[in-house]
Amino acid sequence: MSAPAALVERPALSHPTADAGFAVYVHWPFCLAKCPYCDFNSHVRLQPPDQQRYIAAFRREIAHRAALVPGRTVSSIFFGGGTPSLMEGRTVGAILDAIGEHWAVDPDCEVSLEANPTSVEAGRFRDFRAAGVNRVSLGVQALNDADLKALGRMHSAEEALAAVAIARKYFERYSFDLIYARSPLQTPALWRAELELAISHAVEHLSLYQLTIEPGTAFERLFRAGKLAIPDHEAGAALYETTQEVTAKHGLPVYEISNHARPGAECRHNLVYWHYGEYAGVGPGAHGRLVTAQGRMAHSTEKRPEIWLERVETEGHALVEDDRLNQEAQGDEYLLMGLRLVEGIDPAVFARLAGRELNPGRVANLIDEKLLMRRAGGRLAVTPEGALLLDALVADLAA
Repeated sequence: MSAPAALVERPALSHPTADAGFAVYVHWPFCLAKCPYCDFNSHVRLQPPDQQRYIAAFRREIAHRAALVPGRTVSSIFFGGGTPSLMEGRTVGAILDAIGEHWAVDPDCEVSLEANPTSVEAGRFRDFRAAGVNRVSLGVQALNDADLKALGRMHSAEEALAAVAIARKYFERYSFDLIYARSPLQTPALWRAELELAISHAVEHLSLYQLTIEPGTAFERLFRAGKLAIPDHEAGAALYETTQEVTAKHGLPVYEISNHARPGAECRHNLVYWHYGEYAGVGPGAHGRLVTAQGRMAHSTEKRPEIWLERVETEGHALVEDDRLNQEAQGDEYLLMGLRLVEGIDPAVFARLAGRELNPGRVANLIDEKLLMRRAGGRLAVTPEGALLLDALVADLAA
C-alpha cells in the first residue's frame, strides 16, 4: 500500500459514534458458482472480468467517496463479495494504493479479504499478503463432504483444512466460517464434534452462522417445494446453545451473535459496522454510511457489475442511493447493529442519534422478561434468550 498523498487536513465532522473508526468496504461481485443459500450480490460469468478495467473503476469510485469525506484516517479495509480471492494480487494492491492516495491509512490498519478454500485460491495467498492484506476470512462452511456438496461448495473438507494451514503460513490473523442447522439430521453431538475439529484449526476467530432460508435463493425454492428441510426453532436453539458452550470452553467466546474470538482478536472492520461508525462502500452493490456536511448519508451502488462499470466510467460513481438518514432511522440502525454485540449499546448514544430516549417502561419490561440486561456503565445488552429473538426485541425498543 502506497503512502497517503498530501491532503488538506480537515477534521472529521463530530457525531456520536465518531470514535468507532472509519472503514472502507470493497465489493468484488464475481463467483465461480452461485451457492444455493446465498442472497449476496454475486454473479457468475463465463468469461473472466477485465481486472485492469475494474481497477480503473474502483480508483474513480474511491476518489468520489474521498471527495465526500476528506481528511479521514482509514482504520480497516475489507474485500468482500462475491469471491475476492478470484482477484489477482495486483488488483488488490492497486485498490489499496488508491485508498492510500486519497485518505490517510492507520499504520495498524486491518486489511481483510474473504477467500474460498480451494487449492487454486489458496495459492494466491502469498500475492495477497505482498499486496498488503494482513487478515483472511475463509468460507469453509462445513467440515464434511456430504454437507459441503449439499451447500453447493466447490471444495472438500480436506481441501478446506489445507487452505487453513496455508492461511496460517502467510497471515498472523485469519478466520473461517461455518454454517450450522444445515439439516434436521445435524444433532448437537454431531455439531459439537465438528466445532471441536474447527477450533483445533482456528487461532483467534470463528464466524458461525445458523442457516436461514433467504428470499430469492435456490434454497428458498426448494424449501417452498417441500424438497428441503431445516431444523425447527427448538432444534436450532439447541444447536445455538451448543455453539456458545463449546466456543466459550475453548476461549473463543461470542462477541457478536454469529462471531467468536479470543479477547482482542475481534474483526475490527465489522466492529465499525456494529458500533455504527462510518464506512465507505465501493464496487457493485456495496453499501456505505458516511457523515457529510448534509448529515449521515445512506449509500448503495448499482448491483449489476457491467452497469456499475459503465456508470463509474461515465459519471465517476455508480450510487443509486444517496439519502440523508433522519434521527429516527439513525436510532433504529444503531439499535439493530449495536444489540448484535455482547457489549450492547449505550442509551446515551441512542438518545443523541435518535433525538429521544429509549422508553424506560419498555426497557424495564424486556429486563423483567430476561431478554435484555444492564451492563457496566449503563449499557444495555441482549441476554442469550434475547439473542434468539433479536429482530422482535429491536422492533419493540424502537417503537
